[in-house]
Amino acid sequence: YLGGAMGANVWLLKGFFDTIPKSLEESAMIDGATHFQIFWRIILPLARPILVVVFFLQFMATYSEFVIARVLLADTNNLTMAVGLQTFIADQYAKRWGVFAAAALIGALPIVILYWFLQKHLVSGLTRGAVKG
Repeated sequence: YLGGAMGANVWLLKGFFDTIPKSLEESAMIDGATHFQIFWRIILPLARPILVVVFFLQFMATYSEFVIARVLLADTNNLTMAVGLQTFIADQYAKRWGVFAAAALIGALPIVILYWFLQKHLVSGLTRGAVKG
């Protein structure tokens, strides 16, 4: 799952890290900070919004993944949400659309709740790395 999204995640991170001024690192080096201290105390706190964005996008992609889970998972006790939802409407003659809709709504709640808590970081993380000025 992570390997498939690594390209997009790296480009999001790169765009954000390009907006962090090099002068912050240089001034910390002049003050005697090590490379680890610069990363841990200066760069990482500034990068928190984009790390939240990458986490949220990867969580959503993994949570709603269908194709790989449908191919690889054989045990019905280990199905992902998307594959489990598909079982409600897979039978040719017994389509249970009401149960499917209710389960899809319940399945979407974790993403909505997570978005609600991370909304401030998501918006700032996506917009800060969008344009280098």
